[in-house]
Amino acid sequence: MEHLSFPNESAEYRRARIELLDAEIALRRQIEAVAAQRRALPPGGAMPEDYSFEWIGAYQRPERVTLSALFAGKPSIILQSYMFGAGRDEPCNGCTHMLDAIDGSARHLGQRAPFYVVAKSPIARLEAWAKHRRWPHLVFLSDVDGRYSADYFGDTRRLTDAKRAEHGLKRGENWDETIFNVFHKDSDGIRHVWASEMAYAPEDPGQHHRAGDLVDPLWAFLDMTPKGRGDFFPSLTY
Repeated sequence: MEHLSFPNESAEYRRARIELLDAEIALRRQIEAVAAQRRALPPGGAMPEDYSFEWIGAYQRPERVTLSALFAGKPSIILQSYMFGAGRDEPCNGCTHMLDAIDGSARHLGQRAPFYVVAKSPIARLEAWAKHRRWPHLVFLSDVDGRYSADYFGDTRRLTDAKRAEHGLKRGENWDETIFNVFHKDSDGIRHVWASEMAYAPEDPGQHHRAGDLVDPLWAFLDMTPKGRGDFFPSLTY
């Protein structure tokens, strides 16, 4: 393979850069292999009930909608649980900066797999926040009764005792958590396909969890820089 050469670079730099490029190509192939492994999963569990949410409907007023109606003729949907429950004065910084980026992709994503944001706050609060953040393409679902969030780990209520201890949760303590869930609909009904379970996996030393990295450009940009992510974490305002 012929390699690039930038102005005034040293032979030492070029050797190291070629070694890094080999690693980057290997990582690209690993990402593709993992995506193929994800697509090859056997059928997941059947959805136990047709969950009901509140959303802003076609006539720009709050309406109830079931999960089965969210497919809009497409075979798959993606739901992201947003850490903005009624008990929070402000939403999670990490979730919010990720949605800042996802909003631009949502208009395209909906052509193939509609995307929805689920939170345990009243729909009016979620819509007001979306307008404040200038998110025109995100569709919010209010899971005020919390049934979906409990079953698909948008909060910590259904964690086992062992998982609670691993996650640093005290007995009786619960919070909402961000997680992506994918569902598929066909003639046999609706099944769960995949979830970003890394949100509940142990973190490596010096890292926060990496559950959303593949859809989060902020971290990818910072990883390009000499100092990397460091101890930076996004704020709601600057």
